[in-house]
Amino acid sequence: MWLYEKKLQYPVKVSKCDPRMAKLLLEQYGGADGELAAALRYLNQRYSIPDKVIGLLTDIGTEEFAHLEMIATMVYKLTKDATVEMMKEAGLSEMYAQHDRALFYSNSSGVPFTAAYIQAKGDPLADLYEDIAAEEKARATYQWLIDLTDDVDLQDSLKFLREREIIHSLRFREAVEIIKADWNTKRVF
Repeated sequence: MWLYEKKLQYPVKVSKCDPRMAKLLLEQYGGADGELAAALRYLNQRYSIPDKVIGLLTDIGTEEFAHLEMIATMVYKLTKDATVEMMKEAGLSEMYAQHDRALFYSNSSGVPFTAAYIQAKGDPLADLYEDIAAEEKARATYQWLIDLTDDVDLQDSLKFLREREIIHSLRFREAVEIIKADWNTKRVF
């Protein structure tokens, strides 16, 4: 079972109110390659993956929830002092009209989260290669988000998340090699 510490995995600071950046961050909140999709994907795939890598999927899936919490904190901090006019200017009118400042699982274009984002093939290699691709897409998105803000405090947290995506990709690559090595060993019955 999980042990929850009531603190973020990494501190989240923002220097200014910036609803435009908050809107862009929603991509990592409820988008196809975002943190929620990743967490659910890995925790779902672990039921059909060989025992040797179940723990890896559990660990990374759980960490993705910690990343989701960080993104939610960023969005909240970037919008908490925004006026309605600022929300409108940032393209958040529809979200504000439906949810006020409450977070809602959608991407940066306002498309609601869907279970269609959660991939699971049942073939360990296919699933792990999907996971590597997901981590690399998230890494790329974090880099682009870093490029889109001049808030050095926000950039710091985004850089942490980008680096974790790199680590996850490497760990999934290791899991591929574990599965391949296991399949290549002779079995005597």
